[in-house]
Amino acid sequence: MQALWMVLASFLFATMGVCVKMASGSFNAFELVFYRGLVGVVFMAVILRARGSSLSTRVPWMHLWRSLIGVTSLVTWFYAIAYLPLATAMTLNYMSSIWVAAFLIGGALLYARNPAPRGQGPLILSVLAGFAGVVMILQPTLEQDQLFAGLIGLLSGMLSALAYLQITAMGRVGEPEDRTVFYFALGSAVGGGIGMLFAGLSRWDWQAALWLLPIGVLAALGQWCMTRAYSQGATLVAANLQYSGIVFGALYSLLLFGDQIPLLGWLGMLVIMASGLLATVLRTKALPNPPAEEH
Repeated sequence: MQALWMVLASFLFATMGVCVKMASGSFNAFELVFYRGLVGVVFMAVILRARGSSLSTRVPWMHLWRSLIGVTSLVTWFYAIAYLPLATAMTLNYMSSIWVAAFLIGGALLYARNPAPRGQGPLILSVLAGFAGVVMILQPTLEQDQLFAGLIGLLSGMLSALAYLQITAMGRVGEPEDRTVFYFALGSAVGGGIGMLFAGLSRWDWQAALWLLPIGVLAALGQWCMTRAYSQGATLVAANLQYSGIVFGALYSLLLFGDQIPLLGWLGMLVIMASGLLATVLRTKALPNPPAEEH
């Protein structure tokens, strides 16, 4: 059942990406994050009330940290979606599994007595292959503004990795997924609102504003499904199946936006997918007790 939750989450996030791209011409990234969070708060509050769930939590600081890194990741991802082909933005964001492996390798090298622990060679190669895929996507022929957006998209994937590790940790301490999604939506509304104070407000466009509601609803549903998948224990399964989001994003890019991505770019996406899948498998063998997941 966990497999279905993650595939459904990936589909919902890819569909949300379509809505973000449609609205990004009229609203900046902070505004989109704010409205995404606002709609999500209302949506999840209704669900929590219907279920009789409490908002009281024993781990407020975990929610705060999850919101901080999650909102920052969301802003960078929305920015990348606005300026890159949807398939490219999705792929860079889904670098999270490769970043997780890189974090765990770094932690093992930092705390291990032997500076080169055994069994990490293939894992290190899978991480390097993933970044080679990034180079293939962000080829030098890209215009400078696209290259900057690509680097921002890469940053969103790194921050997503930290957020996913935090979600897993919260699941291990028994925090319900409904409450986790609600507080992240609340954090998105607050964080987006603060960002709007500096980035300013865009002129209201009712036609573009129609995309704001589905952004919030799809995000809340996708977050709930993703949180449920990660909190049920088998992080490896969830991390692997999240790559279905790249497939959904690629289909949307081709069918809805007619994005022209060169062959090297498509090959880069395949390299990232393959290295990400390999990294999540190898890291469970090379690092059976990863320190980053024990918090």
